[in-house]
Amino acid sequence: MPQVEIKIGGRSFEVACQEGEEHFLHTAAAMLDVEASSLSTQIGRMPESRMLLMAGLMLADKTAGLEDKLREAQAQLAQVTAQPTPEPQRIEVPVIPVQVTETMAEIAAQAESLASQMEEKLSE
Repeated sequence: MPQVEIKIGGRSFEVACQEGEEHFLHTAAAMLDVEASSLSTQIGRMPESRMLLMAGLMLADKTAGLEDKLREAQAQLAQVTAQPTPEPQRIEVPVIPVQVTETMAEIAAQAESLASQMEEKLSE
């Protein structure tokens, strides 16, 4: 079982952990160290047992708050997923009838023809 040295609140501790769990222990110790350092800054030097207790309680309070938020989010998710799926929206795209496009093409051809005739008369 590996022995890992961690630092919490400026103090070193030798802790045993399972093989391969060293990273998790360092991460947890870093979280505890943040709280202990905050306590040391606010209160000053205190016995290590009291420092560890207070830092642990502060982390537990944060964890409880996060668990409450998680439960709220899960309840909202359950509420949303329990709602029936809305009916698909029907969107109608207007289609121009073939007769209209043919008529427009005829009008355009006539307009071009008239323009050509006018150009010929003006150039004479």
